[in-house]
Amino acid sequence: MSAQATDFAGEVKFTPDGDISPVQKVPFIHDQIVTAIYIRAEEVTKNVTTATATQTGWDHKIDSLVTSRIFGYPLMLALLGTVFWLTISGANVPSAMLADFFFTVERQLTALFMLAGAPAWLHGIAVLGTYRGLAWVVSVMLPPMAIFFPLFTILEDLGYLPRVAFNLDHLFKRFGAHGKQALTMSMGFGCNAAGVIAARIIDSPRERMLAILTNSFVPCNGRFPTLIAIAMIFMGAGALGSLAASATVAGLVLVGVAVTLLVSLLLTKTLLRGTPSTFTLELPPYRRPKLTDVIVRSFFDRTLFVLRRAVIVAAPAGALTWLLANIRVGDITVLAHVAGWLDPFGRALGLDGIIILSFILGLPANEIVVPIMVMSYMAAGAMMEAESLTALQSLLVGHGWTWVTALNFMLFSLLHFPCGTTLLTIRKETGSLGWAVFAALMPLAVASLVCLAIAQGARLAGLF
Repeated sequence: MSAQATDFAGEVKFTPDGDISPVQKVPFIHDQIVTAIYIRAEEVTKNVTTATATQTGWDHKIDSLVTSRIFGYPLMLALLGTVFWLTISGANVPSAMLADFFFTVERQLTALFMLAGAPAWLHGIAVLGTYRGLAWVVSVMLPPMAIFFPLFTILEDLGYLPRVAFNLDHLFKRFGAHGKQALTMSMGFGCNAAGVIAARIIDSPRERMLAILTNSFVPCNGRFPTLIAIAMIFMGAGALGSLAASATVAGLVLVGVAVTLLVSLLLTKTLLRGTPSTFTLELPPYRRPKLTDVIVRSFFDRTLFVLRRAVIVAAPAGALTWLLANIRVGDITVLAHVAGWLDPFGRALGLDGIIILSFILGLPANEIVVPIMVMSYMAAGAMMEAESLTALQSLLVGHGWTWVTALNFMLFSLLHFPCGTTLLTIRKETGSLGWAVFAALMPLAVASLVCLAIAQGARLAGLF
């Protein structure tokens, strides 16, 4: 068993074989108590037990690497990049196969509607809006999730995520947050709403609020497929395409962590002033993942759960978007009116009005932002048939997308307001509508400022 107690001045680390690493400084009474307990436990253990090298050697050697000040971060980044590379490399073919299947079915549905003499508006809402929205969500989201979630579950079962928390603990403490926020952040990779609920493990109300307000800066499973798809299209060209796309997504995750730390520091200095508290983290032993548990938890509890939620939200969203794109007020559609009103704001951020509108309409679930955007770009108000990511690339480039647009789209997707489910969870956990509104407006302001800075910088440099 391993444990640690940290503070601003240093840390105490208890290794699996019972040895205690040198104490740099232990000023807090909590740390002094924990240190004394482990020292006494070590003394008693050495007097009554013996341990062979085979009993304690392998896990101690692994921990000495994955929690090392020198190797811990590089290994963490390498593992993260490997997971994204496997996800991106393996998602292309099944995604194209699913798209071919769904849009073959769509042609059959269209034939049935024509045979039945259904009105054009009914065919538009049911097939070109609702069905195509569902087809896009499933074909784009399912393959990455089916690869990413099992890999992430394996890391959980191995016991690696608590080691990530150990590595990140001192960073959170330096920026005024609680070390356990590293654990709630890890939960946010699966679902930001789950990360908000997980903040209950933090005893301090101030630090718990910090964890709740900043959890949306890590990409949830609803945003990963979007980030991966755009990275594959615009950063994945060339011989090293999958590696470049993987590095881009991994870099975005690091940006999310950095923004989490900076916002935590800002809130600590302003709205949520206070002194960070200390805690003790006991690292669990390494375990061999069970295949049945990995399949059940990753596919049934995560992949299908998220996909079901996305489908439930995407169906009405697709119908609504089709209506907005086909109901005309004057010479242009309602969607064009709203997008035009939002366009100056979007252009200032290196985006456009349709992208901003897609994020607004995608408030119920992040998974539907891209389908809404694609439908909105189509002149006929219907989504194109997604035979491959190449078709999506042609559509986006045809509407003025550049690498700056793609980068800012990914950053805005990473940093913008959380989904409706997460906001409702924040409202419930904090008991305050005001904090829920702040949790929506604060990330929106951060995303806007970051994109504004990049867009204006690119314009000044003549790159955009």
